[in-house]
Amino acid sequence: MAYRTDTRALVMAVLTGGPLHGYGISKAIRERSGSALKLGEGQLYPILHELEEMGCVVAEWEMQEGDPPRRVYALTEKGKKELAKRAAKWSEFTAAVGSVLSVAPQLNVSHE
Repeated sequence: MAYRTDTRALVMAVLTGGPLHGYGISKAIRERSGSALKLGEGQLYPILHELEEMGCVVAEWEMQEGDPPRRVYALTEKGKKELAKRAAKWSEFTAAVGSVLSVAPQLNVSHE
């Protein structure tokens, strides 16, 4: 079994706080994870485009004074429902992994 992630859920989760541009999404994921999770542009924008095609996010151009416009992404109602499904599946997955790994604290292994 390979390690499993759900980066789409991470992106949707940070958008629950309101619309963000790509850098803001990436920064929020990094900050909320204590720098453990990082999404580069090469990972983030294909996910955003996929979520947009699915109808889970919408994108609009935001005008900035003195700077070029930037795309801002917002979570849709469909996205909220999709996030709830993915969060439930992730909880099931982490509970299953936790059940298997629960034996680890009982091991007396020296870390030399």
